[in-house]
Amino acid sequence: MTDFNTPDHNGPDFSRPDFSTPSYATTTAALLDDASAASSPSSSGQPSATDSTPRPRRALALVAATGLVAGIVGGGVGAAAVALTDSPGATAAGASNGTTVQPVSLPAGSVARVAQDVLPSVVSIQFSSSAGAGEGSGVILTRDGKILTNNHVVEEAANGGSLTVTFNDGSTTSATIIGRDPSTDLAVIQAKSVQGLTPATLGSSADLQVGETVVAIGSPLGLSGTVTEGIVSALNRPVLPSGATGGSGAVLNAIQTDAAVNPGNSGGALVNLAGQVVGINSAIATLGASSGSQSGSIGLGFAIPIDQAKQVADQIMSGQAVQHARLGVTVENATGSELGARIGSVEAGSAAANAGLKAGDVVTQVDGQRIDSADALVAAVRSRAPGDQVTLTYVRGGTTATATVTLDSDTPTT
Repeated sequence: MTDFNTPDHNGPDFSRPDFSTPSYATTTAALLDDASAASSPSSSGQPSATDSTPRPRRALALVAATGLVAGIVGGGVGAAAVALTDSPGATAAGASNGTTVQPVSLPAGSVARVAQDVLPSVVSIQFSSSAGAGEGSGVILTRDGKILTNNHVVEEAANGGSLTVTFNDGSTTSATIIGRDPSTDLAVIQAKSVQGLTPATLGSSADLQVGETVVAIGSPLGLSGTVTEGIVSALNRPVLPSGATGGSGAVLNAIQTDAAVNPGNSGGALVNLAGQVVGINSAIATLGASSGSQSGSIGLGFAIPIDQAKQVADQIMSGQAVQHARLGVTVENATGSELGARIGSVEAGSAAANAGLKAGDVVTQVDGQRIDSADALVAAVRSRAPGDQVTLTYVRGGTTATATVTLDSDTPTT
């Protein structure tokens, strides 16, 4: 039984004062892992054979909350808005060990066909640590069990905790962390002793169009294999997950969608109608203000573009330190009539210095993408790769000019 306890709200309550700025203002978002107290995950099992131990169904109690929340479900971390209660005798709709789509002939480009093709490539991830337990989602990258997810889904298990992966057929196995990158809120884990998995097909987020239909797949509120449909509401939305780590570098240049995304969806797939993963679901905006709680979808979900996620995952899987693009400036929000990112200082020998940028310049565009704030510039730069060339439009002394910048890396190379 689902009990919706929703206080009255007069409108959105966002913790960052600049959220109400029109157009591309930075959004502070809540992370989407399901961090409500979960039962201790199993550390054994193979994806080729369903775990014979019945998993208790869980009754859901949804509590409305405040701010932009990230999608983990779980009480120990404090990012979750749901309370999941073990209740062996009760069955929540859709809360099974796995969602099985019957192999019938479905039309290409339909949501049903997308679900049939992609569900085997999306997993639930249960984490447990001394700080608490919870659940998120992940996307299978390789047949031998490398899985992409959010850093905030697995970070609590990084120091002595445990991870368990549940596949779409209900089978489980333990997992270890290969590498994490807090600055992009991404991580790759390794499911143990598995072969023959179905890797997801990765598309290109650069090809997305506003208004395009997309599908979110993951484990919201512990309901594994949940499929929801929506559209791309906006692109290049600067979002600062409220529960993410990594300082200003954690600002995401996100895909915004109205597909229902809830706690537990973090690390799951945002997919186009060709069945290609185009984003990793990571954060949602919510209404209200209630300490320590989190509400569900209000049609404002945010995903990390897959082009950026793949670049980070490839570096992690190859054992490299993750490199992030760097401009070499300090920035603040511009004041006055010109919206943008005002450069406070320029580091000698940096990409910005080599391109002729100076303190006081106000950056208003990156490759034609509008920049309305300092965080928007951080997000735009961090979504690129070191060595990329970008065209910056800036205002100096009332005159608009452009500069071609070859981005640096924040990781020294030898």
